[in-house]
Parts: sequence; C-alpha cells; structure tokens
Amino acid sequence: MNHAFNFTVENLEFYLMVLIRISSFVMVAPFFNFQTIPARWKFAVSFLLSVVMIQSIPAVQLEYTGIIGFSALIIKECAVGLILGYVCNICLYIVNFAGQLMDMDMGLSMASMFDPITSVQVSVTANMYVYLVMLVMVVTNMHHYVIRAILETFEYFTIGQEVFNANLLQMAIGFITNYFVIGFRIVLPVFACMLVINVVLGVLSRAAPQMNMFVVGMQLKVFAGILVLAIIVTTVPTIAEFVFGKMKDVVTDVYRSFTP
Repeated sequence: MNHAFNFTVENLEFYLMVLIRISSFVMVAPFFNFQTIPARWKFAVSFLLSVVMIQSIPAVQLEYTGIIGFSALIIKECAVGLILGYVCNICLYIVNFAGQLMDMDMGLSMASMFDPITSVQVSVTANMYVYLVMLVMVVTNMHHYVIRAILETFEYFTIGQEVFNANLLQMAIGFITNYFVIGFRIVLPVFACMLVINVVLGVLSRAAPQMNMFVVGMQLKVFAGILVLAIIVTTVPTIAEFVFGKMKDVVTDVYRSFTP
C-alpha cells in the first residue's frame, strides 16, 4: 500500500533509521560493496533508496528510553543491514571458495593476483569464476533482487520490531555447512580428475622409480586441470542459478529469523 510522503520533523528519527538500515546493507552487499566505488556514490544510492522506501511505508513512533535506548536502536538497524548484506555477499563468494580449491588441486595456488575490486589476493580460477558469476548476475537482473532484499525487510518488520532469536544462530550454522557443501560440489569435476592423475602417477612411480614424478605430475596436473576447466566452463550459468537460488533461500531465512 502506498502512503503519501509528508516529511515531518516528528518522524525524522524514523527516516534516519531507514537510512541507517539501507546504508549498512549497501556497504557490504554484493555488487555494491566494491572498493573501486566511491563512498559518496554508495551514500547517494542509499539515500535515494531510503527516499523511495519512506514514501512506501507508514512512519511509526519509535519507542526507546534515553540515549542508550536510541543507540541500541541504531545498532539493531545496522545489524539487520549488515547481516543481510553479508549473507548475500557470502553466497556470491561460494564460487571463490571453489576456485581456490581448484587451484590448490591443479598446483596454481601460488599464481595469485591482487583484485582491486575486493582488495584481497585471489587465485586465477577463483577470480575467473567470481567475474563470470557476477556477469550472469547483471545479465539476469539478480542485482535488482539484491536491492529488493533490503527493501522488503520493512514489510516483514518495521523499524525497531526486529527480534534476534535463536533461529538466527541455527540459520548461520546451516548456512556455513551449505557453504562448504556447495563449494565442494562445484570443485568435484576437477577434484575427480586430479584424483585419477594422482593414482596414475602413484602406479608409475612404483613401475618406474627412476622417473621424477614430481616434475611430471606438476605439469600434467596443470594441463589436465585447464582442460577440465575449459570443459566445465559451460556449466557456469547453472552454477550461478544454483547460487542465486541459495541466496534467495538464505534471505528468506534471515527474514524469518528477524520476524517477531
């Protein structure tokens, strides 16, 4: 239901809380948290989203006692935005974790590079997978869903009504478990190929001890790993779709965890 936007000084605290929740989300959400994006642009996006959201939700009277209660209210709104943005970001970086495992198996873990977007050292395969998934994210308008994720929180619980219950801890534990399970499922083709190569090299080292299997194995693993990556790169859209589906499920779980 749309409500007329009448800015009043009495509701200034409510408007400020809306801006705090959305700003904390934008600072850590995927696609919006890049280090290369200036802070003023992030604030501009947060401010515009807040103005739009204020016109769509009714203002409520905030209940708090003194400056301590007001500070606790600010911390709660920051926590809502940070937790929701962080879980969305972690869902996207499942492919980063899978790429790191692939490079460890192929012997490319030392071939790392500095990513100016995230300001961290990443491996070659991990960086490739992250950029491909982000490209699919933009093409499929998944970044619009990321924006709706924080805006829809006001429909589930308005300012000051969120509750941090035990369901949030259970959701976090289940999410971490699924994080590793999904990552290992993505890396499974490369892992299976490397396992076969290790078995073959082990047999050859017993049959021909004079051969230097370490030198041969390193080159063979890199060649076979790149070949497998070239074959499974066509599965990136399927992987992205699966990751985005998991992101939607996690966002729904976060809504339920905060709903009183």
